[in-house]
Amino acid sequence: MAATSHPTLSRRERQILDVLYRRGRATAGEVQEGLGADAPGYSAVRAHLRVLEEKGHIRHEAEGKSYIFTPVVSRERARRSALRHVLDTFFEGSVEQAVTALLDGSAKRLSTEELEHISRLIEQARQEGR
Repeated sequence: MAATSHPTLSRRERQILDVLYRRGRATAGEVQEGLGADAPGYSAVRAHLRVLEEKGHIRHEAEGKSYIFTPVVSRERARRSALRHVLDTFFEGSVEQAVTALLDGSAKRLSTEELEHISRLIEQARQEGR
């Protein structure tokens, strides 16, 4: 199953994927280490890795006696897929509704530079839409 077709991940699965995206590739022990102080035991990490592989999010290759795990899709592609899922689920596919919800809740926390960057992206979208 392709990673983009199974967007539902547990909190722990998302954390493990985040470790793999940060490192690029890792053994189960390195994933466990990357999870920090609240990491589950080694066998639990292995079980999560197996589930992520069954869901199609990661793959492994043997390297000596160790398995090396890597994400199947790029972080950017996974990000777009997750965002599409959120748009479809909560905003009826509307980018406008999603952006409005984000800005209503966080506009005060955005820096001038961030607001200017968003404005430039909107202007670019206008130009490309003509």
